[in-house]
Amino acid sequence: MKKMILIFTIFSLILFTAIIKNSAKKIEDELFTTKENLRVLDSEYENIMLEHDYLSSAEKLLEFQSLYFDDQLIQKNIKNIKIYNISKNKKQVEELKILKK
Repeated sequence: MKKMILIFTIFSLILFTAIIKNSAKKIEDELFTTKENLRVLDSEYENIMLEHDYLSSAEKLLEFQSLYFDDQLIQKNIKNIKIYNISKNKKQVEELKILKK
């Protein structure tokens, strides 16, 4: 009888160890996937912030214009911008509408 209890105890310990190991492996896989997704999003966020920081100031835009475009860019009046719509073989030129919030 003692042998049977010992064998049952060892078998149950092995079974519980396997179950715990499998659940820990699943949690580890989910954690790895989450960290990888977070790493990708952090990289994308850094790129967007860098782009925003460099392109959001007027001084930077003027500096980039002088560095890369020389005299190719000209300032336009926003009222002269038109929208060209093509829908169902119908072509229209509309005024640009600016909404203030």
